[in-house]
Amino acid sequence: MLFAFGEEARVEGHHAFGVRWTVNGREKSESFLTKGLAESRKAKLVTAARDGEPFDPKTRLPASELRDLRQRTTWCAMAREYMDARWERTPGNTRRTIAEALATITVAFVDQGAVYHDARVLRRAVYSWAFNRKAWVAEPREEWRAALDWLERKSLPVAELDDPVVLRRGLDALCRKLDGTVAAPKTTRRKRAALNETFGDAVERGYLTHHPLIGLRWTAPEVDDEVDPDCVPNPVQVRRLPEAVRRLPGRGPHLYAFFGCMYFAGMRPAEVINLRKSQCRRPRTGWGLLNLKGGVVASGKEWTDGGAVHEAHALKRRAAKATRPVPIPPVLVRMLIDHIARFGVAADGRIFQNAAGNYIDFSAYNITWGRAREQVLTVDEHALNLVKRPYDLRHAGISFWLASGVDPAECARRAGQSIQVLFGYYAKFLAGTRDHANQLIENSMNRWEESAVPDGGGLSPSCLSGHSEGCLTGVIPGQAPILRS
Repeated sequence: MLFAFGEEARVEGHHAFGVRWTVNGREKSESFLTKGLAESRKAKLVTAARDGEPFDPKTRLPASELRDLRQRTTWCAMAREYMDARWERTPGNTRRTIAEALATITVAFVDQGAVYHDARVLRRAVYSWAFNRKAWVAEPREEWRAALDWLERKSLPVAELDDPVVLRRGLDALCRKLDGTVAAPKTTRRKRAALNETFGDAVERGYLTHHPLIGLRWTAPEVDDEVDPDCVPNPVQVRRLPEAVRRLPGRGPHLYAFFGCMYFAGMRPAEVINLRKSQCRRPRTGWGLLNLKGGVVASGKEWTDGGAVHEAHALKRRAAKATRPVPIPPVLVRMLIDHIARFGVAADGRIFQNAAGNYIDFSAYNITWGRAREQVLTVDEHALNLVKRPYDLRHAGISFWLASGVDPAECARRAGQSIQVLFGYYAKFLAGTRDHANQLIENSMNRWEESAVPDGGGLSPSCLSGHSEGCLTGVIPGQAPILRS
């Protein structure tokens, strides 16, 4: 560490005194109007160096000073920096989700009692401009500019985010919509995850010395991830609904096999939209195979790099080029063969397309599904919200696999889920598989009992159940019982 001190120049008739120092060969200087201020500054730097305090190579400032400087940064500025850093490596749909979460928390991390006169304009300005890097190429709208200027003045400095009262105020905001009504628990959990990651990034960048949410006593709303059996259709009900779709005018016939893929192959809508002819093995008889390679989601042109509404991505929670083979029953094979013969495929090989040859739109297939439900479901089935969303077809298909006795690990593999997620979502249906497993075990035990020979060389039923003290005959510790005939 090298220091230099002396008179540098005249500023408005006064002598300016400067302090210069180098860190890793890079020089930094600061000017002061009096010699005493310059000497005081030099003394602080020398003390920091003698105490072994590290100097930041980029700013050439002592670590303590840099931390104090960064903690004066506002939450809004820090969150924008996080969004900027993450933008390039994040898909458009995830960008939109993070921006929504940060917009919710940012308007809550302001001075106590500060309220903007138009909350809707403020939220829109923060969501659509402050956390959308693509929008930064142009100045915000005039009404947004006023809201953003207000936020810049009222946003809390990072140093105040250690206050549990402030943190709870922000977390409580995640539980509410803009109109004050309660947000869905899943929405709250998703936004809290984004906040948690932003704080983690702030610790890495030196804005915070520790993660402020760790140790905070705050209870998030309970999330019920389990699929409700009352909402899951049985195979007879499932067949009624797609048949009703096929009879609908317009896009109905085109979506018949679309919904079939969601039920018989347990596919997500994004995966069905992206399904290509080359991925389908369609034998004339027997089971076929789909080799899934990715999905397509509607991110919105404001959030994608190329300005397209839709964005293709890898399979959910999988590597970029990962694939997932899914066997499909003969009924779905026939549906796909008939669909391709009748409607052909898109220019890029996609099996499902709209009238213009583009991607199937989310709102389009939801409208069609709603019309089919209105036609075929009874009043009681409507009251149960039976297959209210097309996505419920995927739940119905996976649930049917489990009820049929398919091993849960294989169900998870075909569905593209972890075994933990499968057990979390389908716990009520797994009870049926446990009963089936218990029955298999009991049947096996009964066969052993029936094979036991009552001449002393075999095992009695009491031996197999572990209730007799004289059951050591024919049993080797650590091995299965030996039956003698």
